[in-house]
Amino acid sequence: MTQHDRLLIIDFGSQVTQLIARRLRELNVYCEIHPYQNVTDDFLREFAPKAVIFSGGPASVFADGAPMPPKTVFDLGVPILGICYGQQVMMHCLGGKVERGHGTAEFGRAFVTPKGAALHILDGWFADGREQVWMSHGDHVSAIAPGFEVYGTSPNAPFAVTADVARNFYAVQFHPEVHHTPKGAKLYENFVKLAGFKGDWTMGAYREEAISKIREQVGDQKVICGLSGGVDSSVAAVLIHEAIGDQLTCVFVDHGLLRLGEAEQVVTMFRDHYNMTLIHADESDLFLGALEGVSDPEVKRKTIGKLFIDVFQKHANEVGGAKFLAQGTLYPDVIESVSFSGGPSVTIKSHHNVGGLPEKMGLKLVEPLRELFKDEVRALGRELGLPQTFIGRHPFPGPGLAIRCPGEITREKLDILRQADAVYIDQIRKHGLYDEIWQAFAAILPMRTVGVMGDGRTYDYALALRAVTSVDGMTADYYPFTHDFLGETATRIINEVQGVNRVFYDCTSKPPGTIELE
Repeated sequence: MTQHDRLLIIDFGSQVTQLIARRLRELNVYCEIHPYQNVTDDFLREFAPKAVIFSGGPASVFADGAPMPPKTVFDLGVPILGICYGQQVMMHCLGGKVERGHGTAEFGRAFVTPKGAALHILDGWFADGREQVWMSHGDHVSAIAPGFEVYGTSPNAPFAVTADVARNFYAVQFHPEVHHTPKGAKLYENFVKLAGFKGDWTMGAYREEAISKIREQVGDQKVICGLSGGVDSSVAAVLIHEAIGDQLTCVFVDHGLLRLGEAEQVVTMFRDHYNMTLIHADESDLFLGALEGVSDPEVKRKTIGKLFIDVFQKHANEVGGAKFLAQGTLYPDVIESVSFSGGPSVTIKSHHNVGGLPEKMGLKLVEPLRELFKDEVRALGRELGLPQTFIGRHPFPGPGLAIRCPGEITREKLDILRQADAVYIDQIRKHGLYDEIWQAFAAILPMRTVGVMGDGRTYDYALALRAVTSVDGMTADYYPFTHDFLGETATRIINEVQGVNRVFYDCTSKPPGTIELE
């Protein structure tokens, strides 16, 4: 197996640490994020990074137990880049001085201007005399460490860019990884270039290495995969099938909350086209019966999750002798459900948790996509030969249409929702917009409205349409449809779907983890 040069990102708790990894992966650089408390001297020796990045973080270097790297990291002889809190840590550890805010805190957009000699990590910057960056700091560096010079300043950060060129140590007070620092990607490109990375970590390489790891982990044992028909579990299933063939059995739990014609599509594709061993567990009556009269969104999620485990276990037991459970878990799932640094976090998407199923069944987990973002999974799917029409599908939540049916779920509402959603997606495809949108869906609102259609009054459901743009699902903005498109789509839905007499468009942006309605 190819041994890639490795970059270590030491996580000090920033909410955007994973975006650093995104920027590096876009440059085909292999990197791993590890929480600071796990980065010991022994870890550093074993990991042998070619470069190190210190993430930002919410802590203050003055606080008791403030996150710190091992001192030996500075003796590795490799380039180091400190980001925000990471800059303050570098100054604190190397003989500089950090002070509390006192009027120098900065949160939001700022502008950095160059100072002193040119610096290679800033190649391509300052063509217009200054660069926009994104600041987020309370404390600030008041004296730089010996050996460092200043190469960029902002109104509230006189040491916005500092470097000890002799040791290849670089430190910036802003966040180059976020969208609001337009030239941030260039800064990372310059850093990995001066560190000597070849940029050889591609999805082709990932495919080979993942297959090798799966074979090494699984050996000659059987694996059960929970196949939902979504991009994530499907790519995981195809990848694992390529690795171990008939040792894999997929269990497709049909909970009756899928989109129009979706169950048939999944069975045809995986059983007929890929010749996978597939159990189609049609348990829609069971799920819909259990959800009858339930309107609380979290109760719905947990009801579906518990039933899913029971149904999956029942059908998985038919396989007999399986030792592993495969899942299409992605990196954003991990970020949103569990704090990456190991601390307490708010569970945003409870349906991502497997509910103790591996322990209950005595199975070990196989999660070959755990470190990938959605767009990387799609790239891997293309590498595996999955059709673009499938790879480009919008994400679909595990609890299915239950998420898109606020209030009580009924068969009538699900039928209306399926048909309306199909019309909406058909409209988006006809107008050539599908690939511009990260996710689009219809939701049936828990309300009826009075309307007039032709010569008669109606009392039918209101429908909400949503469409968002996103890179990796961590944040989202609404898609700006034209009025003509919205009018045409609303007319089609009202004319073609019985039970709907009013259509709204949701024009809200979303922070992490809240792209879906419930």
